[in-house]
Amino acid sequence: MIIRFGGLKSGVYAYDFVLGREFFEEWKIDEIEDGNVKIHVDMERQERMLLFTFGLKGEVTVPCDRCLAPMDIPIDGEEHLSVSFSDTETTLDEQQLILPEDATEIDLSQHLYEYVSVQLPLFRSHPEGDCDPEVVRHIADPDAPRPDGDIDPRWEALKKLK
Repeated sequence: MIIRFGGLKSGVYAYDFVLGREFFEEWKIDEIEDGNVKIHVDMERQERMLLFTFGLKGEVTVPCDRCLAPMDIPIDGEEHLSVSFSDTETTLDEQQLILPEDATEIDLSQHLYEYVSVQLPLFRSHPEGDCDPEVVRHIADPDAPRPDGDIDPRWEALKKLK
């Protein structure tokens, strides 16, 4: 997700990326398991600044907070990033970045992952009735026998301590 801007004249340039399973696996964070998010990037090259507008559209697969089964979350949003140049590389905030004067490219991977992540709701769960029924039964009655008839071996070991 690298954009090379060195040598580009002032103007607007468009780029398109697709974030899929391979992209999300690189981050080694269990929050997003898979996805298909299309990113359209407009980069306005100015003499001493780059202005980015990111359009995000697609969906990602995350575990349900209630039953841990995979579920799809739609992604649809717009983000902005302004990049200026100085002697040192600094991140001022999530919308402003300073690159060294001699920089000729920018890696947007971290920004794209964060832009997708902030689109996710705080609590992610299936609509009522769509969760894994076995997990829901266990949540409702944790002492209920397991479907295979076995008692959780951890509890069996604890019973022997009496």
